[in-house]
Amino acid sequence: MSVHKDLIKHAANQHETYQEFLALDQQREQYIEEAIGLCKQGQPFSTDKINEVTNRINKINLRFIPTRKNVTGEMIQEFVSKQ
Repeated sequence: MSVHKDLIKHAANQHETYQEFLALDQQREQYIEEAIGLCKQGQPFSTDKINEVTNRINKINLRFIPTRKNVTGEMIQEFVSKQ
């Protein structure tokens, strides 16, 4: 019986961790969109918040979550120039 409880606990922990990932990934995308918007307007922007969230995502220990790359200002500018 304890094996079943352990499996249930493990699944619940993975689900909680995955929900944390989803929230962080959504926040990362929001920060990227903010930086893109500022860049399009010719205003200064920073990738610090994006990369802080990226680093938190990359510390999540689930095998099926791919790592995310840190974003540079040049990457944002290049994206905007291609639009």
